[in-house]
Amino acid sequence: MVFDFLRSSVAGLSLSLAAFAGAAQAADLPSKKLAPVAPIPPSITWIDAAVSVKAMTDYNFRGISQTDRKPAIQGGVELQFYNNLVYAGVYASNLDLVTRPDAEIDFYAGIRPKFGDLTFDIGIWQYYYPGEKQFIFPAGVFWTPKNTDYTEVYGKVSYTYKDSLTVGANVFYAWDWLGTGATGTYASITAKYALPFLEGLSVSGEFGHYWLGRTNQAIWSTTPPTNLPDYLYWNAGVSYTYKNLTADLRYHDTNLSKRECFLNTSDPRGIISGSASSKWCGPAVVGTLSFDITASSLGIFAPAK
Repeated sequence: MVFDFLRSSVAGLSLSLAAFAGAAQAADLPSKKLAPVAPIPPSITWIDAAVSVKAMTDYNFRGISQTDRKPAIQGGVELQFYNNLVYAGVYASNLDLVTRPDAEIDFYAGIRPKFGDLTFDIGIWQYYYPGEKQFIFPAGVFWTPKNTDYTEVYGKVSYTYKDSLTVGANVFYAWDWLGTGATGTYASITAKYALPFLEGLSVSGEFGHYWLGRTNQAIWSTTPPTNLPDYLYWNAGVSYTYKNLTADLRYHDTNLSKRECFLNTSDPRGIISGSASSKWCGPAVVGTLSFDITASSLGIFAPAK
């Protein structure tokens, strides 16, 4: 009986050792799972240049024609640093304004930090109108500042949802709007939606309000300091992008009367005719064709690895 007990114990111990040895051998076998792939760090474009050229049927800026309802050609170059985090650029357009400047040349710079789908844009913009002349009519009565150059600071934020809907909010502030001594604050909300049935086709719009302050005494020789009229501005349109080309058709409008429009623009027609009115702020449908390209897309600036 003792012998039988010892025999069964030895057999059990042998089975246990065999099971342990099998488990150890199984643990030593190589896993069928592949080793985890090390993440590839995103490439960094230390410097880039974006070039833009536009042709439009009317240069409409925040609801007011800058070309007397005539076509405009615009173009600019923007330098971008560290994946477009920091940028600086220059932009130019032809004009047809009361002071008859040779062109509008804009210089700007700022930062565009991004946090996932949220993008901020904070910067400063200088509007420069070379060759302009103070409008004097009749003799001795002047209707415009000698110099309408001005500086504006701005802040923007936008959020993109599922790569199809982008909504944004913007604020711009100038402490000497068009050289009048009046402050100018423009705030707006924007939205753009990429239509699902055709790649590159989208609808977009903007709704904003312009708060304008009081001019200084030296603007119009026949009037005391004047409170410039505030106004609402909105636009809506459709655009189609194919590769580097974008075609845009857009409706612009404001709630300014013809008299209020004249106060904000000094439209020479309103001066010469004596009507003190302007059509520059009324409804307008503007078509735009633009070409945009970056140097990096041409391989000029290779991203750092």
